[in-house]
Amino acid sequence: MERDLSSRALLNTLDETLEMLRAHVGADAEPAAPAEPLPSLLEQCEAACDAIPAPQPLRSIHHFACTGGTVMSKALFALPNTVVLSEIDPLSTAMLATGDKLPFAPTDLVAALRHSVRPVEDEVIVATFLEGLTAAKAGLEAGGRQLILRDHAHSQFCRDSVDFDTRPTLREMVADRFETRAVLTMRHPLDSFLSLMVNKWVQFTPGTLEEYARRYLAFLDRHEGVPVLFYEDFTVDPGAVLRRMCDYLDLTFSPLAADLIGAVRMSGDSGRSDAKIGPRPRRAVPEEIEAQRGESPEYRALCGRFGYAP
Repeated sequence: MERDLSSRALLNTLDETLEMLRAHVGADAEPAAPAEPLPSLLEQCEAACDAIPAPQPLRSIHHFACTGGTVMSKALFALPNTVVLSEIDPLSTAMLATGDKLPFAPTDLVAALRHSVRPVEDEVIVATFLEGLTAAKAGLEAGGRQLILRDHAHSQFCRDSVDFDTRPTLREMVADRFETRAVLTMRHPLDSFLSLMVNKWVQFTPGTLEEYARRYLAFLDRHEGVPVLFYEDFTVDPGAVLRRMCDYLDLTFSPLAADLIGAVRMSGDSGRSDAKIGPRPRRAVPEEIEAQRGESPEYRALCGRFGYAP
C-alpha cells in the first residue's frame, strides 16, 4: 500500500513539473526540431584518414664533431614518432676506400656511385640523395613520423682534402628541394678541440687552435640565421634545451624524452662513456694549446661570438 502511494505521489510530481514547463514555454510554442544526428565514430575516423596532412618541413641539426651534438640529437630521436638520420653528408668522401678492397655497402647508392670506375659528378650525387630523401620523408610522414637530418659538417669543414668554400653544405642542398627548419648546437671551442685531439680527428693542417677556429667561423657563417643552442646549457637542464629545440623545429615536446636518451643508439657516439648528463670538468690543456689560446685572433673571435671566455 505504501509503495502504491509513493508511486502515485511521484507521478503527480512529474505531471506538475510537466505542466510548469508547458506554462513557461507557452502553449503556442513550436516543437523543437530534432537534433541533427552525429556522424558515427567510423565515419569520423574515415574522414580523418582521408584528410590531407599539412606538409612537414625538412628538419635538421648541425654541429662540429666533439661538441655534444650526439647526445642532443639523441634527445630529438627520443621524442615520439621521430626518426633521426645521423651523420649525413652526401658529398662526404670520408668513407671512400683507401686500398684496393672496396667497402661492402650493398644498400648505399651514393657510395656505389662514389666508387664507380668512371667518375660521377657531384650534381648526380646530390640529385640521387635528394630523390631518396624525398621518398623517405614522404613515406615516414605517411606513417605519422617526422624526419630529422643530423649533419656531418666535419666531412666538409675539417678535412684537408675538401675545399669547404666551393661546395654546398647539407642545409644548402636540401633547401633547394624542401622548406627547412634547422638548429645549430655549440660547445666551448677549446673543449671541442681538446676532444678532437683525444679522438685523433684533427684532419686539417696546421692542426692548431687558430686553424680550427678559422674553419669553425666559416661553418658558422654558412649557417647564419640558424638558431644556436649550447651544449653547456643542455648538461644543466636537458629538458629545457630540448623544449627550445622542439620550438625551433616545430616538433611536439615530450618531457619524458630526456630520460630516454640512454636507450637511443646512434652513429658518432664517441663521447665519454658515462651516460649521466651533467657538467663535466675540462680536459687537461697541453702546454702548446695553452700558449695558442693567447696568440690566436681567430680563436678569440670565435669565443667572443658567443660570449665564451677564451
